[in-house]
Amino acid sequence: MFIHIGHDTVIIDKEIIGIFDMENTTVMKKTVDYLNLAEKKGQVKNVAPYELPKSFIICQEPTGKVIYISPVSVGTILKRIESSKKANY
Repeated sequence: MFIHIGHDTVIIDKEIIGIFDMENTTVMKKTVDYLNLAEKKGQVKNVAPYELPKSFIICQEPTGKVIYISPVSVGTILKRIESSKKANY
């Protein structure tokens, strides 16, 4: 199913590798280094450049790994995933 993660961006739930809270994870140097390296490789897509980022979602898409910077919280994204699963059954 498609999950809305901000503005006009949706992702496929089966392609999600991980969903991370921006505030809690970016205090660690390794996470910041990882995001910086991914940005240099062109793997980062900021879906809300004018809003405070609340989460980042790592996806394995057919074209490769993509990291979405989202203004939507982890909790809200998880609720959207759960409701899409319930809708399919």
